[in-house]
Amino acid sequence: MDKAQGPKLKFRLNMGTAHPASSTLTRGQWSSKIEFLLAVAGQIIGLGNVWRFPYLCYKNGGGVFFIPYILFFITCGIPLFLLETSLGQYTKQGSITCWRKICPLFEGIGYGSQVVVLYSSIYYIIILAWAFLYLFSSFNSELPWANCRNSWNTETCVEFDQSKNSYNWTVPENATSPVKEFWERRVLNVTGSIDELGSIRWELALCLLLSWVICYFCVWRGVKSTGKVGQDGIKFYLYPDPSRLTDPQVWMDAGTQIFYSYAICIGCLIALGSYNKYDNNCYKDCVYLCLLNSGTSFVAGFAIFSALGFMAYEQNTHISKVAESGPGLAFIAYPRAVAMMPLPQLWAICFFIMIILLGLDSQFVGLEALVTGISDMNPAFFHVGHRRKLLLLAISVVCFLIGLVMVTEGGLYIFQLFDYYACSGMTLLLFAILQSVSIGWVYGENLEEVCTPLHSEFEFTHPCGTFIFSLIKYTPLKFNNTIEYPWWGYTLGWWFTLSSTLMVPLWMLYNLSNTPGTLRQVSWGHAMCLNCPTSFIMIQAMSNN
Repeated sequence: MDKAQGPKLKFRLNMGTAHPASSTLTRGQWSSKIEFLLAVAGQIIGLGNVWRFPYLCYKNGGGVFFIPYILFFITCGIPLFLLETSLGQYTKQGSITCWRKICPLFEGIGYGSQVVVLYSSIYYIIILAWAFLYLFSSFNSELPWANCRNSWNTETCVEFDQSKNSYNWTVPENATSPVKEFWERRVLNVTGSIDELGSIRWELALCLLLSWVICYFCVWRGVKSTGKVGQDGIKFYLYPDPSRLTDPQVWMDAGTQIFYSYAICIGCLIALGSYNKYDNNCYKDCVYLCLLNSGTSFVAGFAIFSALGFMAYEQNTHISKVAESGPGLAFIAYPRAVAMMPLPQLWAICFFIMIILLGLDSQFVGLEALVTGISDMNPAFFHVGHRRKLLLLAISVVCFLIGLVMVTEGGLYIFQLFDYYACSGMTLLLFAILQSVSIGWVYGENLEEVCTPLHSEFEFTHPCGTFIFSLIKYTPLKFNNTIEYPWWGYTLGWWFTLSSTLMVPLWMLYNLSNTPGTLRQVSWGHAMCLNCPTSFIMIQAMSNN
């Protein structure tokens, strides 16, 4: 924060306005609470619920995953969700410039979170390209993943539901299902290793382009009888295996799933909260939205594990061996489920339209947060004419071109690098720690006045402990838990991680070297007003509204 802004901010706080800027004159604002709730719900309730949460449960032993998940939900999810929403609502700024009004020394958190949003925008939309291809493939007289009479099927493909009607029939050891072959050989045509990227899958590339076109125009206008066998899958889902709790990766996945599905530490909540009226009661909003989000994930798990239980019965194998525990799990289990329904084409069309709408909602809210964060850095430039729309177009084009790597025949290997290193794991845990430390340092004891009902010492210690433990017990990524990446693959993955996390210390060094005076002499934002109770009028108004 420059010197001209410092005294002005302090004066306004001492006058009791508790409003750090008059930016609402140039920025938009939600016309009603419903708009805000729907926007946040659209961001957090998405593919992370119906796609990522079930495959993480499957990967980590089913119901045991709930134990660390619920623990993170209570101690980290709700408090940090409220903290970020309040931060945006209070400062009326995006995820970068909000730190200039809170503590300029930690502005690097804002830059780092925008890098994570950029990575997320690049890889998250690939799932929509897969969904579009499935949607277009549903317009056939017979679903292509329901039979083995297609050009991409192998000799080992078996239509289990038909074969089980034959007496004395045994399942071959190397048998594969048509739904799995459709995913691996028709949609992806996946290669044997990351060293073989292969050619671009042009059908997927066109679906990716369609996804980006839709996202651009969404953001362009701004903010305005099988039941019993299915029970085996439900049991795998609900009944935990306590031995898995000794695996640090289970805890790591649980924590990062909370951050991922709640959009914590990536700036989206700050951006959306910045369009609220500053006396909005965001406390109740956050609690209700968090409960709705986790409830949706829980219900989605029933659908996936019921289908997996049926597939395990068909193939006469254990549920854990039905499919690979990777990001393609949902594109194997859900299509198999709709193929068993009457009028499967209709159900498939409806299902994949739902997947696309869920994904688009989250994608364009993340894109909006990215554009908001950048444009708020220089509103006098970006809020004139069509410059904001040109910024959005530039981001969309760059992300589309980079995303083409992930629609190649070996693109799934790159996709998992993004998912494991860039947008989850230690990156989000580290940002959670830094964010808690910075807000706690600036506000000190007055932090209790900000969110007393949700005050918890675990908000800092829990992510910190998990982060340190995950560093000690770090396990490199393996594709489908079997194939190791080459050295350059892990190097690329760590680049994704460090390119965002290093923004924090680099910005601190830059700020310290360019600010006159010593560290003790320099005033970093609200630290000069720690003893000014009027600086918390806004937060108290939100709690009492």
